[in-house]
Amino acid sequence: MFSSRKLLTRLCPDHSERRETSLDGNRHKRPITNQNGSSTENLRWPISFLVHCNNKKRCPEQTFSFKIISGAANVVGPSICFDGNILMSNVKNNVGRGLNIALINGTTGQVIKIDSFDMYSGDIKNLLDFMKGISKGTLVFLASYDDPATKLNDEARKLFSDLGSKYASQVGFRDNWIFLGGSGLKSKTPFEQHLKNNKETNKYDGWPELLEMEGCVPKKID
Repeated sequence: MFSSRKLLTRLCPDHSERRETSLDGNRHKRPITNQNGSSTENLRWPISFLVHCNNKKRCPEQTFSFKIISGAANVVGPSICFDGNILMSNVKNNVGRGLNIALINGTTGQVIKIDSFDMYSGDIKNLLDFMKGISKGTLVFLASYDDPATKLNDEARKLFSDLGSKYASQVGFRDNWIFLGGSGLKSKTPFEQHLKNNKETNKYDGWPELLEMEGCVPKKID
């Protein structure tokens, strides 16, 4: 167990910024805050609207920009940005332990539904009902926080696999997992990262390093 101050120190030794890695492997900087969204010294979470989600590369026409950041341990919550809008974050007070999921119309970019599911002590039926209602052409954004897997059963894992995930069957206790898939995909998504909870390599006490990815997704899933 460790404090948010200790985690922030590990995230960014100077207490002012954290580096993030884009899909092209380049690293850049972005300020962060603690779990309850209050600022720590001069730290701030991204504002509600960010041009191209503050991604390093501008997205071409007929694509949507996105950025997904997993939670850090059980202290700093995840963030999902889509087309310049922060959909889920600490500041918006709509993230929680487990799996944080946003559903987007893949053609119009309109938000369909946003929810979080406690995978440690929650009811898996809530997640299953949510997943079974996803219609074809929907973009599915996922960011883990704390523990994404204790309640994740085979049925739920298959539903994520059907959305293009290649790691759903492997996700375990306190792993980090971020994912962008879609209903109707015919192959595995290129937008997914998974990091195992391993005491030999964990960045934090009992949790792996956070994950983040950014990119451009076509406006319609074929």
